[in-house]
Parts: sequence; C-alpha cells; structure tokens
Amino acid sequence: MDSTTNLTESDHVAGQYRSTDNLRTRRDVWGPGPEGVSPVDVLRTLVLSSRPRRVVEIGCGTGQFARSVLDAAPDIDYVATDLSAAMVAATRALEVPADVAPSDVLPLGDGSCDAAVAAWMLYHVPDLDGTLRELRRVLRDGGTLHVATNGREHLADLLGEAGGGPLVTQFMAENAAEVLGRHFEHVVQRDIETRATFADHDAATAYLATFSPDLAQSLPHFEGPRTYAGHTAVLSAH
Repeated sequence: MDSTTNLTESDHVAGQYRSTDNLRTRRDVWGPGPEGVSPVDVLRTLVLSSRPRRVVEIGCGTGQFARSVLDAAPDIDYVATDLSAAMVAATRALEVPADVAPSDVLPLGDGSCDAAVAAWMLYHVPDLDGTLRELRRVLRDGGTLHVATNGREHLADLLGEAGGGPLVTQFMAENAAEVLGRHFEHVVQRDIETRATFADHDAATAYLATFSPDLAQSLPHFEGPRTYAGHTAVLSAH
C-alpha cells in the first residue's frame, strides 16, 4: 500500500485538517531522538537567530510554533496562515494573528517579510513550485525561508509492520534541498532523528488512523509500549 496516497489532493487535505484532532494526535507522540534534539526547537532557533521583524507562516496548524516564536520575541510581526478555518481559529485562540489563505496566493506585498516558515506542510501543497515562488515573492532580498519535512524512512518500521510502504512525497528530506534550490540560491539542511512512542497498540492504531484507516486495521497486535524512529529535516533557504 502507498502510505502517501492523496497527500496533495484538496479533498483529502481538507478532510485531514477539518478539525485539529488528527494533527494533535500525530504531534503528541513525538520526542527527541538519540541526539536529544527536537526539530521544532531547531526550527525555532533558526527563525529567531535572524532577528526578523516580520514573519509569515504557511500551514500554521494549531499555532503552537507561532506562539513559541512570539513568546521568545513578542515584538515580531507574525502573520500565520492556513487553508483550514479550524486551524486558524485554534491559532487565534493562542492570540496569534492568523488568516485563512492559500499558500500560493498570500495577502502580502512583495518583499514585505524578513522570514517565512513552512513546517511539515510542503508535501501537501498541490502546486509546490507555485507556493515556493510565492514565498520568494513576499520575502525581502536576503530574507530566509525555514522549512521542516520528513524523510522517506520516517516511521518506516511502524508502517512496514502494518503492511505499508515508505513515505514517498513530493517534498521530503531526500529531495528538499534540490526543490528549494530551484527558487533559492543557498540552502542548508540538517537531518534529525526523532522518536515516536506509543503507550500501547491502541495508541499506535489511533495514530495510523489519522491518515490511513486501512493501515490502522492492518497493524498486528502488540503488548505494552513501543518506540519507532522518525526521520526529519530542517532547512533554511535564501
């Protein structure tokens, strides 16, 4: 079975993010890997290190990342966007300015942002190059795009046990630098291994069900907790 079926199809994406439940279920199982490093922390440090005055985030989800940036640097003019009204509502509930907007048509002027963020979402956009062109447009000269994505072997052991294939997407750790290089001159990538911990079989099937009910039903029963490796990449491009 293809583990990434319909990742860019609008109906599938809309269904995935109609509420915040799926995203919260997936997010809550993750922790640092052998390095003791969280990719979210790495991403936030990169954003803050450039001391941006204005940041735009596409696919902001529940707003947790935006809120953490503003907690560290409250003077930043942070513009969060998402296609999902539920995600925008959750972000606004954290007192982060947010609007419903497609990633390839942003309500921002040319060169109006110092930094842009696209965290674990570029594998969803139907027009990847169109979205990257739009981000390039709204970034000032010298502005930086910060992204995070998963690799081909992300959760490979769990997916394999359930009869699934590798996570092959249009934007993954293995090709992200090449894709960004079509629109930005300099790209730096850091690969980070993470860990997903499931308290029991029910927790693992609940996770799988958020994107593939078939895989959830196919996962053989196991007793007690299990931990699986995740593979992510954090990149900056300017």
